[in-house]
Amino acid sequence: MMSRIACVFLLFGWLGSAAEHKLAAGPNTVVVGNYWSESKPVLTIQSGDMVTVETVGTASVAALERLNVPADQIPESLRAITKAMADKTLERGPGGHILTGPIFVDGAEAGDVLEVHIEKITMPVPWAHNSFSPTSGFLKEDYKDRYSKIIPLDRERMTAQFAPNIVIPLHPFFGSMGVAPPAADGKINSAPPGIHAGNLDNRNLVAGTTLFIPVHVKGALFQVGDGHAGQGDGEVDITAMETPLIGTFRFVVRKDMHLKWPRAETPTHYIVMGTDEDLTVATTVAVREMIDFLVTVRGLSRDDAYVLSSIAADFAITQLVDGKKGVHGMLAKSIFK
Repeated sequence: MMSRIACVFLLFGWLGSAAEHKLAAGPNTVVVGNYWSESKPVLTIQSGDMVTVETVGTASVAALERLNVPADQIPESLRAITKAMADKTLERGPGGHILTGPIFVDGAEAGDVLEVHIEKITMPVPWAHNSFSPTSGFLKEDYKDRYSKIIPLDRERMTAQFAPNIVIPLHPFFGSMGVAPPAADGKINSAPPGIHAGNLDNRNLVAGTTLFIPVHVKGALFQVGDGHAGQGDGEVDITAMETPLIGTFRFVVRKDMHLKWPRAETPTHYIVMGTDEDLTVATTVAVREMIDFLVTVRGLSRDDAYVLSSIAADFAITQLVDGKKGVHGMLAKSIFK
C-alpha cells in the first residue's frame, strides 16, 4: 500500500521530480528592507522542491564588533552585504531587515496559496543579539539610552545563558517569512507584517511547522530572514534573540486553497493570524479567521465555530512593535477525535 506521504506527493505531482537547492546569503541574493512585486528572483524552483537558505540576522557588523563578538563568529556573508550597502551597490529600504531571496516558485499565481514546510532550522553561530533604543520598543518612553546585549547560546543543550542564574530554552524560528504583496501596494517596508506574511515574529513557526501564505503575484517571490534563537510573545523591546539561521524549506503551490490571511499548522495546533495598527482590529481579524477555518475546513456552522473559538482557542499577542500589531489564535488538534 502506498504511504500517506507518497499519496500526497503524487497528488501534487512531486513524486520523483522534487529537487533540492541551496541559496547562500550575499550581496546578489538578498533584499534589504522591503517586500516588492518587482524584486528580481535569485532562484527559480518547482512546486515540491526543497531549498536550504542562509540568512544573516539583523545585527550589524559594527554592533557585533563593539560587543566583542569574535571575528570568526561574524559571518563573512554579513560582512560582504554590509560592504555592499556602504558602497551603495546594494539598495536598501524602506525597512532594515536583510532577507534572502526572492525565490520564484514556478506555477504560483495570484489567488493560490504557497505552502511552506519548515523542515529544519540550524544555528551557525553561538550567540544571539538583543538591543533597543529610545526610538523603538513598546515602552520607548521609559528608556532614554540605547542598550545592546550578546547572549551566549549552547547549541548542544539548546539553551541561552542570559545571566549566571537565568537559562532560557532555545526555539529557533524566522521572524520574517513572506511573499511579494499585491503589485498595487508597491515596495513595502519589511517591518510591518500583513497579508503577505512577512515580519510575523510568530515564535510558534519553528521546524516541523507549516506556513500557508496567500499568493499575490506570479511566482510568489518568497523571502526569509530575521532569524531568532527564541522570543517571547509580544517581543516588547523590539528585538528577540537575534541570530543568523539556516533553514530548509519545502515549497508547495496549492491551487485548491484560497486564503485572505496567512495561517499555520504545527504538529499539535492550528494557527490563525491577524495584523493591524490597532490591536483590537488585529484581534478581530484573527477571531474571524478562526471562525472561517472552522467553517470551511472543519465543517462547523458559523454559530458553533464562534462558540468553539471562545471555549477552546487561545488568542495571544504575537508582537507589539512592528508598526502593525500581531495577534494569533491557536486551536489544539487533539479536540478533534
